[in-house]
Amino acid sequence: MISTEEKRKVVMVVMTGNMLLDFSGPSDVFTHANNCLQNLQPGSGYEVLIAAPSADHKVTAATGVEIHCPYSVMEISTPIDTLIVCGNDFREGSVEAFEDFYKWLSKINAGNTRRIASVCGGAFTLAKAGLLDGKRVTTHWDLSERLKKEYPLVQVNSNHFFTNDGNIYTSAGVSSGIDLSLAMVEEDFGKDVAIRVARKLVFYLSRPGFQTQFGSLLPVYERENIGQKIQHWLIGHLHEPVDVNRLAGQMNMSTRNFTRVFHKETGIPPAKFIEKLRVETARKFLEDTDVPLERIAEKCGLGSLVSMRRIFLRHLMTTPSYYRRNFKTALKEAGMEDLLIPQATEKIDTI
Repeated sequence: MISTEEKRKVVMVVMTGNMLLDFSGPSDVFTHANNCLQNLQPGSGYEVLIAAPSADHKVTAATGVEIHCPYSVMEISTPIDTLIVCGNDFREGSVEAFEDFYKWLSKINAGNTRRIASVCGGAFTLAKAGLLDGKRVTTHWDLSERLKKEYPLVQVNSNHFFTNDGNIYTSAGVSSGIDLSLAMVEEDFGKDVAIRVARKLVFYLSRPGFQTQFGSLLPVYERENIGQKIQHWLIGHLHEPVDVNRLAGQMNMSTRNFTRVFHKETGIPPAKFIEKLRVETARKFLEDTDVPLERIAEKCGLGSLVSMRRIFLRHLMTTPSYYRRNFKTALKEAGMEDLLIPQATEKIDTI
């Protein structure tokens, strides 16, 4: 056993209502790092403490699994090497319920904690404690706009899997907590140790791409939203020339009034909406079919292959061919096409 006296203390705070991978992924990284270090750097490693933000030590995951943490975070004394807040409890009244935790968190600073980090929605927890003001951070792509709105002093960029600004480290959605933890291991003990851990977990040491590639470019609008109404018609006409005048006519509105209402209800101008919908539709072709790239560009109204490539780089930071290689339907890639739902493929092919 490695002596805990020389280990770096990693405290992982598990918040209620989140995915198990938010904390289990990072904790496995640090645990496997200990195993590698036994031979490579004896006497060094991590002391991983899993803690609840409540005095009763209990946390309930999104799956309904109840976790009894060995510690309440308020029982842990500083100094701490690395504090990682895994997720955020978005339930109404959670801030009041965890008043003691937020008091404890407010005392965390660079003087008693070398690194302060978050996984996924954990950025909201750190922001609530005032730890992210003026910092460059990331969070899950689906939460980034909400974080910007609720905490305007925080500089949010949801493109990256993880980022750091000074002693503040934040990671994006769920599995990116593994990316961040591997980067921390590399920072502490070198690339060789980090590579060994990544291989053990069958994971990239440095995952290619950006979080942007996983998120939807368009939100799901409510049924009465003008964006939702026009989208049903627009999907069947993407291969045709479509401009704001044609959309306005389809909605029996003047161009000026349509543009005003559309921007107000969707938050983006019609032209940008059309382009994003074209890219979203092209993504489905790339994921679920073997239709040639040139044909996809034609079907989706993206112009030439050069034009589609340029638009993909602007929205997804990748090319159509690279996207297809990395996001093609997993069952097809594994030679299990017979398990795909035929209706879904047929519907896509008829767009």
